[in-house]
Amino acid sequence: MDMNRREFLQLLAMASAGGFLLNNSESYAAGDAARMFQLPSHGNVSLLHITDSHAQLNPIYYREPEINLGVGSMHGQPPHLAGLALLKHFGIRPGSPEAYALTSLNFVDAARTYGKVGGYAHLATLVKQIRASRPGALLLDGGDTWQGTGQAMWTKGQDMIDASLELGVDVMTMHWECTYGAERIKEVEAGALQGRMDVVAQNVKTTDFGDQVFKPYVIREINTIPVAIIGQAFPYSTIANPRYFVPDWSYGIQEENLQLVIDEVRKKGAQVVVLLSHNGMDVDLKLASRVTGLDAILGGHTHDGIPVPIPVKNRAGTTLVTNAGSNGKFLGVLDFEVKAGRVVNFNYKLLPVFANLLVADKRMTALMDKHRAPYQGKLSEQLATTDGLLYRRGNFNGSFDQLILDALMKEKDAPIAFSPGFRWGTSLLPGSTITMEDLLNQTAITYPATTLTNMTGAQIKSVLEDVGDNLFNPDPYYQQGGDMVRVGGLEYTCEPAAAMGSRIQDMRLNGKLLDADKIYKVAGWAPVSEAARDKGGEPIWDLVARHLRSEKVVKVTSPNQPKLKGVAGNPGMV
Repeated sequence: MDMNRREFLQLLAMASAGGFLLNNSESYAAGDAARMFQLPSHGNVSLLHITDSHAQLNPIYYREPEINLGVGSMHGQPPHLAGLALLKHFGIRPGSPEAYALTSLNFVDAARTYGKVGGYAHLATLVKQIRASRPGALLLDGGDTWQGTGQAMWTKGQDMIDASLELGVDVMTMHWECTYGAERIKEVEAGALQGRMDVVAQNVKTTDFGDQVFKPYVIREINTIPVAIIGQAFPYSTIANPRYFVPDWSYGIQEENLQLVIDEVRKKGAQVVVLLSHNGMDVDLKLASRVTGLDAILGGHTHDGIPVPIPVKNRAGTTLVTNAGSNGKFLGVLDFEVKAGRVVNFNYKLLPVFANLLVADKRMTALMDKHRAPYQGKLSEQLATTDGLLYRRGNFNGSFDQLILDALMKEKDAPIAFSPGFRWGTSLLPGSTITMEDLLNQTAITYPATTLTNMTGAQIKSVLEDVGDNLFNPDPYYQQGGDMVRVGGLEYTCEPAAAMGSRIQDMRLNGKLLDADKIYKVAGWAPVSEAARDKGGEPIWDLVARHLRSEKVVKVTSPNQPKLKGVAGNPGMV
């Protein structure tokens, strides 16, 4: 059971007064905890940033990756740091609440000490507190907000739309939102959001005449200073997700057009220009080196919690690149000091949202309860319990992904299974009950069909190579998806730094090398083609729920990870 705020502060106070260590780590005094959210204002322009909340309205557990490998120029550089390497790079104390928020180290013990994170009612309290000391501050949402839970899926994102408006989001961009379809997105933009929240995306255009689908930017005045917010939706939405949801929209990085937009807002008098991006951090870092005139990129998509902005030089100056994590765990606060029409100084803080330390906002709580009421019974269904930690995030596999793979192989009677490398999906501590809500937190998408496909060994290798290149291509502009596809039944070796077509090696099934010409049955889900969707089977949550009801207790084993080659000493591995 989670501690309440008073109990948590008392625990921290006792730890400090008694001189003992919390979970064999440094003690963290209650006074320090109370000061965590007291952030003095700085300068005259403030931007608050959230991203990738994936519809998580309630506090959750979310384990950060223990494997986040970087290759080429990205080797050993943020965001490709994990565990102690990340803490050392940013000067964070091991065992501290910040270490819990940012890494997977001692996750179960740390989670039981510091409790759940996020929750829109707690986030609302923090936003109001920060805004009170920063008149005119804008709240920016980097997207992946309306998708990620059963409730959001059933309401077509309406619960999150209402929560975002209550939170006070001023400007947003998009990615997974578009899996509700173009008609739904434009309906919401012209309806509930009209006059209250702007959707911006300079890189989304119509496929016929190249017209802008959304506003490319907005210019808002903060304390009489014109501030431009340019939008950058996920550039590969029609590759990572089904094109049939947005058949008449084109995406892409649109670097040249972005430069034109930056120049345009500067000519209109913008003294601060930021890009609200859903590119992913590696793409943002490259983009910042190639375009000029951006003061900062507030990024998302890759779920990286980066506590210090990365300064990137370009031919005309420096751009700060940030990323504010995921699942409502963090609020980024970027303060600029603007003098004589330009930014002369800044201050940035990535605030972790600890539910035990923030009182839930009453208005947001009431709104959340209203939306949840019709679905409470279905979401609360108890399917099984878990004897170990269930999590998803990581380059290759997670224990919850392994559960899904095991269910697919058993229910489809297939020796091999694939599951998408989604980065969203919450964590469950050992001994937890697995509810339908928990299962939907891993699977709630609008194209959930399960499949059974006959594939040759050569085709299987081709799929793995293609996804591996999306993840490990040395040019960030060619990284087009999430983490590596999760693989059940099949063992293989992966060499991330190898050339395209050579990363996947030594594929074996039951100890035997895969035959390139032999046909194998492969179970899967979430097909992106319309034809595959129409031929698909039951939704993945129905299949896994049936499996869980029969298992009753999930015996968590180590996820099926590939053998990794050429990664010794990589600081992206714990």
